[in-house]
Amino acid sequence: MATAEKQKSDVVLKYLRPKKKFPSVWCPGCGNGIVMGAFLRAIDKLGYDKDNVAVVSGIGCSSRLPIYLDFHTLHTTHGRALPFATGVKFARPGMKVIVITGDGDALAIGGNHFIHACRRNIDITAILINNYIYGMTGGQGSPTTPSAAISTTTPYGNAEKHFDPCDLAIGAGASFVARATVYHTPQMERLIGEALEHRGFSLVEVISNCHTYFGRLNRQGDPVAMIKAFKDNAVAKARAEKMTAEELKGKFVIGGLYRSDKTEFCDEYQKVVDAHLVK
Repeated sequence: MATAEKQKSDVVLKYLRPKKKFPSVWCPGCGNGIVMGAFLRAIDKLGYDKDNVAVVSGIGCSSRLPIYLDFHTLHTTHGRALPFATGVKFARPGMKVIVITGDGDALAIGGNHFIHACRRNIDITAILINNYIYGMTGGQGSPTTPSAAISTTTPYGNAEKHFDPCDLAIGAGASFVARATVYHTPQMERLIGEALEHRGFSLVEVISNCHTYFGRLNRQGDPVAMIKAFKDNAVAKARAEKMTAEELKGKFVIGGLYRSDKTEFCDEYQKVVDAHLVK
């Protein structure tokens, strides 16, 4: 076996639970598996102890991901992954806590939790897989469904404005924000690694394909065509800064979008506890 193939095989054997319903529940060609591979390679490069990693999710296609992983994992209720993860981080502040979520799970029913996790700047890494639609429950429109796009709840086109998860996270107080796509896999892997090493709330939005619903309803083609469109419409942050709004129309910016060294919530909470302990 070639060295690169052996390394991939080693990562699979090391971090997956092989008895957990393989093949996965994801549709053939789904980007969730690409994200899972990039995440595991990032973890492997950082050399984290599996017993010191907790992966938390809510409900949705992407939220099935932790089920396959050999870490401490919690598959929680719809939209509540971040409160569960906050509890884990509070109880075990030294543990590396990661949330895997989707655009509907994080920004609709979980929107308030998302905003306040950013505001607190708690040391949790959120990987938000954005496929612009509710894929598991029937193809309904989500908070990121583009204006005029078709879903099963917007059969004549979406009249609402959509959320930009990265802008929302920055505005709410997150201290590390990045975006990648399932086409730009090496970049995604690097950004996830940087997010994991950052102390504070970190968001990595990953633009992914749902060809089963979003692609089919909006005539965007098969998985290959949709992923190629990510390549064609992604713009690196440095290049985007030199482009006009008109030139950026229909495009999205990828890379590290924001980073700051704000104080982290668990650290600040401990200061309060220490200040009021009876000596």
